[in-house]
Amino acid sequence: MSLKIKRITFSKAAKERVPLPDLLDIQLKAYKDFLQTDVPPTKRALKGLEGVFRSVFPIESTDGKFVIDYAFYEIGNIKYSENECFDKNLTYSVPVKAVFRLIDRETGEIKEKDIYIGDFPLMTHRGTFIINGAERVVVNQIYKSPGVLFSYKNKEFSSKIVPEKGSWLEFIIDTKKDLMYVRIDSRRKVLVTMFLRALGMSAGDIIAAFFDVKKVDLKKIDKEEAISRLVGKYIAEDVNDDEGNLIISAVDKLLPGSINQLYQKEKTLIKIINPKSILTNKPLINTLEKDDTKDAVNKAIKKIYSILHPGEAAPLESIVRELNNMFFSPKMYDLGEVGRYKLVLKLFSDYEGEDRNQLIQTKTLTFEDITRSLQHLLKVYNKEASLDDVDHLGNRRVRNVNELIMNQILSAFSKVEKAIHEKLSSRDVEEFSPQNIIAIKPIVSAINDFFGMSQLSQFMDQTNPIAELTHKRRLSALGPGGLSRDRAGFEVRDVHNTHYGRVCPIETPEGPNIGLIVSLATFAQVNPYGFLETPYVVVKNEKVTDEIKYLSATEEENFYIAQANIKLDKNEMLVEDLVQCRFRGEFELAPKDKIQLMDVAPKQILSVSASLIPFIEHDDANRALMGSNMQRQAMPLLISQSPIVGTGMEYYVARDARAILVAEEDGEVKKVDSTKIMIKSKGGEKTYDLVKFRRTNQDTSFNQKPIVDAGEKVAKGDVIADGFASFAGELALGRNILVAFMPWNGYNYEDAVLISEKLLKNDDFTSVYTTVFECKALETKLGSEEITSEIPNVGEDAVRNLDSEGIIRVGAYVKPGDILVGKVTPKGEPTETPEFRLLHAIFGEKAKDVRDTSLRVPHGEGGVVVDVKVFNASNNDELPPGVIKLVKVYIAKKRKIKPGDKIAGRHGNKGVISRVMAEEDMPYLPDGTPVDIVLNPLGVPSRMNLGQLFETLLGLAGWKLGVNYECPVFEGASLVQIEEELEKANKKLYDTLKSERKNYGEDAKTIESYYERVKLPMNGKFVLRDGRTGIPFENPVFVGVMYILKLHHMVDDKIHARSVGPYSLVTQQPLRGKANFGGQRLGEMEVWALEAYGAANLLQEMLTVKSDDTEGRVRIYEGIIKGKYVASPGIPESFNVLVQELRGLALDIQVYDKGGKRVPLNDKEKELFDTKISHLV
Repeated sequence: MSLKIKRITFSKAAKERVPLPDLLDIQLKAYKDFLQTDVPPTKRALKGLEGVFRSVFPIESTDGKFVIDYAFYEIGNIKYSENECFDKNLTYSVPVKAVFRLIDRETGEIKEKDIYIGDFPLMTHRGTFIINGAERVVVNQIYKSPGVLFSYKNKEFSSKIVPEKGSWLEFIIDTKKDLMYVRIDSRRKVLVTMFLRALGMSAGDIIAAFFDVKKVDLKKIDKEEAISRLVGKYIAEDVNDDEGNLIISAVDKLLPGSINQLYQKEKTLIKIINPKSILTNKPLINTLEKDDTKDAVNKAIKKIYSILHPGEAAPLESIVRELNNMFFSPKMYDLGEVGRYKLVLKLFSDYEGEDRNQLIQTKTLTFEDITRSLQHLLKVYNKEASLDDVDHLGNRRVRNVNELIMNQILSAFSKVEKAIHEKLSSRDVEEFSPQNIIAIKPIVSAINDFFGMSQLSQFMDQTNPIAELTHKRRLSALGPGGLSRDRAGFEVRDVHNTHYGRVCPIETPEGPNIGLIVSLATFAQVNPYGFLETPYVVVKNEKVTDEIKYLSATEEENFYIAQANIKLDKNEMLVEDLVQCRFRGEFELAPKDKIQLMDVAPKQILSVSASLIPFIEHDDANRALMGSNMQRQAMPLLISQSPIVGTGMEYYVARDARAILVAEEDGEVKKVDSTKIMIKSKGGEKTYDLVKFRRTNQDTSFNQKPIVDAGEKVAKGDVIADGFASFAGELALGRNILVAFMPWNGYNYEDAVLISEKLLKNDDFTSVYTTVFECKALETKLGSEEITSEIPNVGEDAVRNLDSEGIIRVGAYVKPGDILVGKVTPKGEPTETPEFRLLHAIFGEKAKDVRDTSLRVPHGEGGVVVDVKVFNASNNDELPPGVIKLVKVYIAKKRKIKPGDKIAGRHGNKGVISRVMAEEDMPYLPDGTPVDIVLNPLGVPSRMNLGQLFETLLGLAGWKLGVNYECPVFEGASLVQIEEELEKANKKLYDTLKSERKNYGEDAKTIESYYERVKLPMNGKFVLRDGRTGIPFENPVFVGVMYILKLHHMVDDKIHARSVGPYSLVTQQPLRGKANFGGQRLGEMEVWALEAYGAANLLQEMLTVKSDDTEGRVRIYEGIIKGKYVASPGIPESFNVLVQELRGLALDIQVYDKGGKRVPLNDKEKELFDTKISHLV
């Protein structure tokens, strides 16, 4: 029978309102949009790769004679399977060919040709890419959205228009000077009116766009009244006489003299600016007055050009063309779909229907965009409109894998386009054909660079399924076009109210990346514009409906949103008159008739990783953050066990991380073995292949095991095989362990942990660690390297486990220094002597000089050889250039838990094992059960992660009852419910005692007294006895069952010792680090410590023979071998380095002894001294 875990749930929700989406959708859908593999070539939508081709082509020659156009692209067949790519270090990809047409407009001739564009990596069903044999993930980037943003900084109001492509435009109101400026691409700012004139607006146009203008007919009033009413008013447009001479220019103030002039010239109909609109547009009128280019448009244009191109001159026509192209040409400027959407949302709320649709299609700037942006900026200045929050999720969007690759290919196509233009303008028309004109090299290198070197293409964290899943759902603010961790301030890292239901407020790294790398919330998804959305249930007339709405941060602003766990009656009607809800980012109580939406689930606000922590509502956020992060570091164990206290998310994580196998159809299991499962359904038989012991990126082992039997009926979606770190189709990262919270002889001081030997005996925390070692035989200038068992200067014992080809046999146990693959490399041959030629004639190739370059087990490694894979160029295996043969040796090692290993719970409660105690010496319960782990109770109150106590207490009840619980986040069991479960456990214990004791003739009184001793206390505090003495401890001890994880930080990877090893070439000091078999640095602080103790000899030894005294260390080594220790330190090499550096500065540095005799510093000087020519030195 298949394994299934039934859980008792404490969730108050009557039903699941929204089924949990596939947690990998954010990756899978994005790449599906990029390649559109399932769409016929000629019917592909204008997105992804198709969108790139359509935006670049057609390309026209400069004379307009030739056009090269794109038709469609075709996707070829997959060359290598996923397993082949893993084994042979290849990229899992598909070839892409595009059809291009070269059109000769004069003759009408069309040459059509399909051109190979390159191999595009293919996304696996796990949402990953296999690049050179390693799985990688492309992380989604969250960055500042294109569009318009209104802000206030350094006493300046600013309106910034950010396009997808092109120049940034920033309008500024300087509150100190009360003037308006414009800044293009962060260059020097100029008066905004100067910029508007350069774009072709006259002073009258500017006034008409921003001010309320009144017409005044001077015929209707006499001159005296006109002077009294109009003096000091601003004229709205230039007034010319009949001959075209300027009487008064726009923005001039009317004076008695100018009014007289108007009457004299009979210019009786004038336009003035309404004084009320001057009050609201004061900075603009000031700017118009200050602008000295108001009479000369050309002057304004040249001034703008001088700022864009300092020190350069150009004809006026080309300057005008460049300015227009800069903002109004589709080739130079593109707001993008998102930028235009944001502009329409902010500035064109009055547009509807066809007008709105037409505006959304415009991807360049328009004059109205500029004027409306300035009008809104003036409203912000006058406090009629609010400022934008740059950290609001309405102003930050997500770039998924589709968009990231599109941007990379678009930048490559700019080089291709340039090359095409050059070739089209050449004269060899006869040789013209699409394949001669289109160069694919930039595209191929762009793809390789992106997947291999981009900051957002990352080596996948594959420690366990939750680590994989979290990596694929990560959002990074870093990367190209994003922030840098050095310049990112506190605000951008902080939790924002718009993160609710979209970005997890808990899960983020602890280091310098805190807040810059975040995780997607459980139900969140990305809309077509790249903004994060979260689902809500629609509430109508106080009744919760079945309608679901996905809303972005901007769209939800005007809704009253209730929480998911509000009280409802059986008809799904709101019960309470005042409901706790959210409105515009604030929490408030609102009448129930105002409620419009409701959250879909309490776990909606958290990421997948955080939603795996039961009772997270009782944990401090800092510890919950550590708990989320440490689950990703849990090592998959040899014997998996699902948690007694789970959250209900365990199945979804295992399913969506693709760790387990689920049936795709209803059917019957026909055949099961360790490598495959065959299921017969209506559509025929389907075979499911299981992954067997595949090494992951983090050296853990991925192995799938069937959990169904032949003849069993399965339904679609049923779990048929478990993967790594899963049990019965659920995520299983650790073990349910009996823990006690008590100090124990100082062995759990400062988060240290005392564990029982029972955990080692039962292999509770044993994990399998798989490493791979590669050996390549290369073609060298001196000849080919050879993989062989005949290795020079190596005894028979060293090659006993090698086969005839020189490769280690599977099953052999190897330790550091053992040969895995025997390999010899030709040496540079010396001058051939007659003897050498004679030997070569007699023995042939064998006489040639070779050196041993065998692959050996590195220091600190070892284990059992579990697999060997050999790839040969002679067998047509695809190998890198110059490689003749490739051998991969896989070594597995069972690692039991030991002192120095790090373990943790799910609540950020981590510790290092200090001691493994005999089982019989551990404290034990009244019924004689010894505890498995002793934790320090002081680790709880200061850390404020009480969730672990709730989990431990409920785990105790589940352990005794043999049941599993589901405690969804924010819906965990209350203390009353936990006590009820403990009561059930006690009843079961009493019934068991009664039925068992009767068999032995015990009376009811004896049974009762025994029950009183061993029953579970409601507060979880038992009277424990010391395993060593049998004496009870003074105080009762809190005991229960906690889910404990073994983390990736294992002592075997960290412990390191060195006596003699490699030295640095220049300083002759030991190298540093375990990887280099290095030593420990004795820094200045350590020297001070030894000086403080007056340990002169020890200090001298440390700084000379144990460090860089080359001669001294040889002497001391000889002394140790001969059994005589003679301390004779010499000159440290670092002193020689200093002397040589000073000599390099042309300073003649010499060393003399006490007697004034020159001391040689190296062998060369010694030689010179010995030959009595020291005066030449």
